[in-house]
Amino acid sequence: MSQEQPTPVPDSPFGSEPHARDEAPQFVLPLVVRIERAAPPARTDALETAARAVLVMLSDERSVGDGEWAQAMRDWQDTRIRKVVRRARGAEWRRAEALPGITVAGKAAEVRVFPPVPLDGWPKDLARLQVSGTDLDDPEPPVEADASAPVLWLNPDLDMSAGKAMAQAGHGAQLAWWELSEEERAEWRDAGFPLAVRTADPARWGELHTSGLPLVRDAGFTEIAPGSCTVVADHPALR
Repeated sequence: MSQEQPTPVPDSPFGSEPHARDEAPQFVLPLVVRIERAAPPARTDALETAARAVLVMLSDERSVGDGEWAQAMRDWQDTRIRKVVRRARGAEWRRAEALPGITVAGKAAEVRVFPPVPLDGWPKDLARLQVSGTDLDDPEPPVEADASAPVLWLNPDLDMSAGKAMAQAGHGAQLAWWELSEEERAEWRDAGFPLAVRTADPARWGELHTSGLPLVRDAGFTEIAPGSCTVVADHPALR
């Protein structure tokens, strides 16, 4: 999956323009989705579970302060914010589960998120997993999103694989998290990070895109054109 960026701001870790932070070692947040041949998860379930997994990692006590993952999290967030989604099944999944990380379960989806690793220094049991092959479908159309809860709206004009969209949803969730106060973060965390991921109605996308809500733009490394707006993070506290 590619590096993402919101509308460029000075000293932003998401910007694509050259910056001194590019001289630092680069890190990536790995996510692995479980896709068994006989029972793959629904696409929307996988997207929502990936977004929650990012939030769980950001808020975990091991990721902050003097926690065992805190330095890796700081190194990752001090450079370009990258996320990569890979898939696993069977023994691959069991090996992934044996590595330090957190497994987050959705309705049926399972996503394991790991502390950031160097861009060129993945653990071998994660490096061997495939990025491709994450195409998933929704057997039935998702129900209408609850407007009183956070919604990550996908751009209806973009065609993204499930793995790509999972990374985008994770970016949107992270941008919303950064914008919230400590009290708002605690409330969201204590509620179990409720959220929905939905494709916006084409007629509404323009309004969302210019609403001032957190907006993810793609750097264009995979699948879609550079600068494409992929996700708007619509959290009630930010409206």
